[in-house]
Amino acid sequence: MNSVPPSLRSARRVVVKIGSALLVDADLAAPRAAWLAGIAEDIAELRGCGTEVIVVSSGAIALARRTLKLTQARLRLEEKQAAAAVGQIRLAQAWSEALQARGMVAAQLLLTIADSEDRRRYLNARATLETLLRLGCVPVINENDSVATAEIRFGDNDRLAARVAEMVQADQLILLSDIDGLYTADPKRNADASHIPVVAALTADIEAMGGDPPPGYSSGGMRTKLVAARIATGAGCAMAIALGHADRPLHALAAGARCTWFLAAPEGRSARKNWILNGLQQTGSLMVDAGAARALVKGGSLLPAGVRGLAGVFERGDAVAVLGPQGEAVARGLSAYASADAARIIGHRSGEIEAILGWRGRDEIIHRDDLVLLAGA
Repeated sequence: MNSVPPSLRSARRVVVKIGSALLVDADLAAPRAAWLAGIAEDIAELRGCGTEVIVVSSGAIALARRTLKLTQARLRLEEKQAAAAVGQIRLAQAWSEALQARGMVAAQLLLTIADSEDRRRYLNARATLETLLRLGCVPVINENDSVATAEIRFGDNDRLAARVAEMVQADQLILLSDIDGLYTADPKRNADASHIPVVAALTADIEAMGGDPPPGYSSGGMRTKLVAARIATGAGCAMAIALGHADRPLHALAAGARCTWFLAAPEGRSARKNWILNGLQQTGSLMVDAGAARALVKGGSLLPAGVRGLAGVFERGDAVAVLGPQGEAVARGLSAYASADAARIIGHRSGEIEAILGWRGRDEIIHRDDLVLLAGA
């Protein structure tokens, strides 16, 4: 198996996860302005090379603790939710100011793990992220801690970042941490611990190296990072654990700073296609003309103009069959429209959708990323 680590500069799309300990000055309970300026410069540099960047940022609860006089070591769930509601404002403002200083526009999204697991919410979140990237924004994502329950107590932004990377089909996920990668044992407790520069596959031995979460604001630790690695690499996304305390940590990583790279699983990109093909119940079908069928075979999306009819009752995000002019099965995919809406727009150009429905949805009935061609098509 290939064991050569990827280059950050070669990535088309990167998700960067930043923990509370990096972003928040614990003594002042305030953002580390100088560090944020450095990471903003890193993001600008990557974007200048054509790389799209999405940030998953912790820090909301930590930023509000002192303001709300919640300085005890452990907070109750409702206190965490209240702190998140206050801290999100400060967190969004800090990112907006840092990115704006480098000529970039920040966009805030609040997600939970459930948003990446429910098909319809998944499609909504992905469409929003894709649109923000197309418009040149830098999405800054945090878990929606003010309404989450189990996510606060048991969840973490490492796992959320991996889900986001999976959602947007990122090439790389970078977890900026207080450690420069994975070791055979905890280097703070074992002087003989060895650094592991590349993990080609997540074996049981590798996963056993995850330790307990560290004390303090962070809810992560190596254990959660290895869970994130399994999600990301299984989706065809390489992942790095890198030291985040440097003034410009992404620049340092691109220049060869020590880290641990987890290589993408070779079959990762096909995992989602297999899920669409075999893992979802089919609820309807779309009949297409010969031109649309040819476009699909060439890698195109399914536009409403090429659909001649439909059958079944389905909702947005449901799996449907795509049938050719003779009724032959051509593909399977996730519909961007419920059957009632799809019935009104089929046969029409994408530019007419808003006038027909009264609202503007996607140009495609099935986007090519949500489509799987069948053998022989």
